Parts: sequence; structure tokens; C-alpha cells
Amino acid sequence: MRSTKFRHVYGSPYRKEQCFENVRITRNAHDSNFCAVNPKSIAVVTESAGGGTFLVLPTDKPGRIDINQPKVCGHSGAIMDIKWSPFNDDIIASCSDDSSIKLWEIPNGGLHSNLSDWLVDLHGHTRKVTYMDWHPSVENILLSASLDYKCVVWNVEQAEPVNIIDCHNDTIFSLSWNNDGSLFSTTCKDKHLRIIDPRMATVAVEAEGHGGAKPSKCVFIKDNRHIFTAGFSRSSDRQYALWDVRKMNSHLVRNTIDYDSGILLPYYDPDLNIVYLAGKGNGNIRYYEIASEEPYIHFLNAYQSSTPQRSLGMMPKRGCDVSKCEVLRFYKLHAAKNLIEPISMICPRKSDKFQEDIYPPTHGTIPSLGPDEWITGQNRDPILVSVAVSIKAC
Repeated sequence: MRSTKFRHVYGSPYRKEQCFENVRITRNAHDSNFCAVNPKSIAVVTESAGGGTFLVLPTDKPGRIDINQPKVCGHSGAIMDIKWSPFNDDIIASCSDDSSIKLWEIPNGGLHSNLSDWLVDLHGHTRKVTYMDWHPSVENILLSASLDYKCVVWNVEQAEPVNIIDCHNDTIFSLSWNNDGSLFSTTCKDKHLRIIDPRMATVAVEAEGHGGAKPSKCVFIKDNRHIFTAGFSRSSDRQYALWDVRKMNSHLVRNTIDYDSGILLPYYDPDLNIVYLAGKGNGNIRYYEIASEEPYIHFLNAYQSSTPQRSLGMMPKRGCDVSKCEVLRFYKLHAAKNLIEPISMICPRKSDKFQEDIYPPTHGTIPSLGPDEWITGQNRDPILVSVAVSIKAC
């Protein structure tokens, strides 16, 4: 049996009084997370009529949420995805059925009335905008995907596109930046996995991905050389695969997980090189450690619950509780309840002192480059900081 310090990581749900109750979570069937978390706030898309809205709640004030809680509202269509800026815990982006992307600044202390005045309004897509992802190391660069089959790289500082990437001929199912933001990957309804150069607006390499008709998802691994995907086989088995970007003619490994019908949503921890797979519509979260040598993917454990999840929000490492060896925290949107339930992933240790071996340096809040530097061709990895220092800063 392979030796690893993460074999005994387990999931520990919070008590009821530490959950967020009475949250009217959206019933939209789209497969984004509908939830975004940072150390200050949790944002969740809500059910609404006549346009899209989302709540912003302080992470340290759980309990029963007032039905008249102020909301962020300004889209004329349903909100499809929300993402906090990795460099500013008060800035959040939302994309919508109305073909637009908006940036919002949440006031210090949270919302005291409905917020309808956006910072930036981005228009460039011609159909519903379905997914977004902030650049991992460059401030004010945002990537979006739409049902117009295009990806757009935005400079939100200038409120204009850097590039429009028109290389897909069908619905885009997911997108993911690599570690330094020099490339990004996508999965598509045409069953192809693509690696795209965002500044040249060209496909660097593509491969036949999962053979099933249901959506597949991808995440770039931290080494910039590997991509993890989760999807379905032609016979509808759920499976995962690992790809080497230098040899995309075939996957490195592909394994069947089970025969459930729910879409698999991957959540990647680049600090520990662990991928968590959550099934939409069931209560399981499986987690795997990624290694550089065969067999590459090692099953660690599984968190099991009898209540199904709509999706999960993932807390950045700087928001985790190191005193109880919490290596990750999810916020579970319950599919059948108006409830957001935090789940701690704990690496058991006998001491409550800071455990350096399970908390390597993590992404900080200082960008490595400005947007103009990146646009002209520079690349730089994210600036890493000590988890202990970043938690004190929060």
C-alpha cells in the first residue's frame, strides 16, 4: 500500500447551528457551482423572478437567514456562475442568461440594502454566459465561456476583450487555467479536450476526451503538464482520466468510478495535489492524490452523506482552520433543502500546533503581473505565502 499522509483525511460536517438556513438556493439545472467562497463571505445564487440575484453572507454569521436579506441584483436574466476575485475579497464577478458579465464591489461589513450598481458591465457574448474563471496570477484578467461557443479573455480594468477564441463548434462544458495562466483547457459537447493559448487565440493541442454524451469537466494540475478530467464513457459509466499535455494522443490513465448518472464536479487543491470529486445529485465526495509516477492517481477516501448536494463552494486555504488540521472546507448546497452546510476535510493529527507538512505555501492575494505585462507575453506563477501568515492577515 502506498504511503501518504493524506490517506486518513475525513469529512466532518458542521453542526446545524453553524449552517446557513432558509437560503432559497437557485433551482437552475445548469452544472456550475452557483456558490463562491472566500474568508470573508459566501455568495450563493438564489431563486428569483424577473432577473438574477445572489446573496452575500458573512462566513462568520451562520444561522437562519432573513427572507428579506439584501441581495445583489442587476442582471435581467438568471445568473449562471459567480466567482470571487483571487486578489480582492470584496470583488465578485457574475455571468448571466442575459449574455453579460458584471463585476460588483461588496461594501465592508456586507450588504445593508440591495446592491444594483455594478462596477463593470462586460458585453461581448451573443448568448448565455455559462462559466467564468479568474486568471490565477494576473489581476483583472477574466476568462468566460458562452452558449455562442466562444471563450472571451477580458481585461476588466479596461472593460474590453483581450481576445475572442472561436475554436469550439458546440457547447463548452468547463474551462480551467494552468498554474501560470499561459494556457487554459476546455471540455466540450463534441467530446474533445482542448488546450488553448489565450493570447494567440489558437488551439495548442486537442484530444478525444470522454466518449459519453453527458458533460465532462477538466482541471489543470499545478505542474502545468497534466490535466485531470471527469466524465462518462459511451456506456454511461462515470470515469476519470489524467492527460499529459505533451502526449495528448492518449490518456495516461482512465478508470471507471461507478455507474451513477449524476455529473461529476472536480475541485482541485493545488497545494496538496488532491482532486475532490463530488457527484451532483448524490452525497458522496471522493478524493484522489495526483502523483508524477504510475499509476498517477491514488484513491484516498470518500466522504458519504445521505443528503444529495446541488454543488459545493470551496474555501481558499487561507480561510481554513489550521488549529484543527482542516486542509479544506466545502460549503455544500443541499439539493432538496434551503440549506448551506460547511464540511471540513480534516487530516487527523495528535497536536493542535501548526503542521507545516500539510500546509505548504498557498496562493496569496498579491498578483504576480499586471494585465498589460501578461498581454504582452509575460508569464509568472502565483505568489505563494505561508498559510499561517495568510490566515493572520484575514
